[in-house]
Amino acid sequence: MEIPMTHFQRFLSMAFLALGLVLGLAPLPGHAAEFPEKPVRIVVPFPAGAAADAAMRVVARKMSELWRQPVVIDNRPGVHGFQLVSSAPADGYTLLLGAGSGMVTAPLLSSKLSYNPSRDFVPVGRVLINVPILTTHPSLNVSTVQELVALARKNPGALNYSSSGNGTPGHLSMEMFQAATGTRMLQIPYKGGAPAVNELVGGHVQLGINAVPSVVLQIKAGKLTPLAVASATRSRALPQVPTMAEAGVKDFEYDIWYALFAPTGTPPAVVAKVNAALVRSLQDREVAKSLEAQGAEPAPTTPQELARFMQEDTARWAKLVKERNLKLD
Repeated sequence: MEIPMTHFQRFLSMAFLALGLVLGLAPLPGHAAEFPEKPVRIVVPFPAGAAADAAMRVVARKMSELWRQPVVIDNRPGVHGFQLVSSAPADGYTLLLGAGSGMVTAPLLSSKLSYNPSRDFVPVGRVLINVPILTTHPSLNVSTVQELVALARKNPGALNYSSSGNGTPGHLSMEMFQAATGTRMLQIPYKGGAPAVNELVGGHVQLGINAVPSVVLQIKAGKLTPLAVASATRSRALPQVPTMAEAGVKDFEYDIWYALFAPTGTPPAVVAKVNAALVRSLQDREVAKSLEAQGAEPAPTTPQELARFMQEDTARWAKLVKERNLKLD
């Protein structure tokens, strides 16, 4: 399978060129000096109440306070949100909260997207990271990753896991887990993260990998058994849960990330002002405390750092997509 990497490489190259001026900007010219002069809209391509939506609302309130202008969250679930921002004026007043699933893995899995990350968007800055965590239903009666792996190897194809759909983080992370552990399990895809978690809590599926904010309450209530987190370090919300590396699984490390993007053509000076407000908001003690209470972790970057991060993320997922022959077309 040929992986459509060309538009990502072009995207990242253009991003570095366009945004390389940001750090050395002179005083902002014209209307950019006063940005924002009116409300700013952040399009969130997830339903209201979703983990990413709740976290972005916390950050948006602080950005509004810094700018003394309203920062409005506009929930437009699915590809419609991407399309809306890509066709918006490139003036910084309409931004997108993009996730790795929409900006990196979806283009690797499908050549028929109605939006093109390299053509339509420029990076502004990463917002946060949600740590992925592997959990099982208590009825499976396993308490460690190694117990799960042993059970799965003994019964290939017998265990099932929930995901929020083909190509979503819950699906791809389990593909990565199976590749790393030499196991084979059955995916049960659902239409969204909430039903995927609900079915797991109800015992209709046996395991799954989800973002910590989606399952932290169920874990603390004893309704799910946590086995390991996929990040390089332990989750602040669940510090007792080991990492995959600590649990004995090598070559399994990733984060679920969210970042702000602007339409292509947005002036670097405006991108710099949005990034500055975003970073200041994420560094605020109360904002950080609120995010961490949700299970999210603030992870601010510059536009250039986000572009480099995306390049690394693309390489990681492209390898998996090719090895597992994954596609959505």
